Parts: sequence; structure tokens; C-alpha cells
Amino acid sequence: MINRVIMVGRLTKDPDLKYTASGAAVARFTLAVNRNFSNTNGEKETDFINCTVWRKQAENTANFLKKGSLAGVEGRIQTGSYEGQDGKRVYTTEVVCDSVQFLEPKNTQAARNEASPATGDKEPVNAPEEHTGNPEDDLPF
Repeated sequence: MINRVIMVGRLTKDPDLKYTASGAAVARFTLAVNRNFSNTNGEKETDFINCTVWRKQAENTANFLKKGSLAGVEGRIQTGSYEGQDGKRVYTTEVVCDSVQFLEPKNTQAARNEASPATGDKEPVNAPEEHTGNPEDDLPF
């Protein structure tokens, strides 16, 4: 079986860096990826793909990428589900990144996004195997 994803796109907002109870860094971000074809109105459409990256790569992603940064990611698709507040099953899909490539020089990013530093606050977050199903979060972990 093969589950491999490679994408290039721009971040829709600054990465959200948190730490698990055991101290592992995890960053979440959304990558805007343009489709290669136009719709019936002749307009290009964009997919917004949720991405998660772990450990040192998560810290680097949060420290060096900002909203609008061009990035390449390689990883695997992971699906999950949890029960929403209304009792209905909510399904999630994300890319768990093995690698995040910074595709622009840092000064290009700074010129576009007037450097807002990543906070890096150590907020606890549950690791994926500790699924809480908290319906207030967009992601189930």
C-alpha cells in the first residue's frame, strides 16, 4: 500500500505551535494549493489542506514560516473522526508531514509579511493516540 502526498502552496495563517504533555512539539497549519485546471467560469480554484508536523520540524516550521509563505510538504494522508456537539459524526482529513521545505528566502517572506514572531507558547495538547474528541476544536486531537 502507498500513502504519499507531495504539495506546494502558501500558508493561510501563521502555524499554530503547541506541545504535548510529554513535551513533543506539534505545529498545525493550512496550505492553500491551487488546482491545475479552471472551473466552468474560467476561474482557478484552490484547495485548503490541513497539515500537521511534529517535533523539531514543527518548531522550525513555526519559527520560519508565516502567513503567505511558500512551502513544500511531503507526508501522508490521515483520516479520523469524532462526535460533534450535536451528536453527529465529524470526519477529518489532514496531511501528517514528514518534511516541510521552506521555498522562499527569509527576506522575501519578511518583505511580504511584516515579521510577526511565532509565539511558541508551551500550551498542552493531546497526542493523536490520546484522542479526546473535543468538539470545540477543529481537529479531534
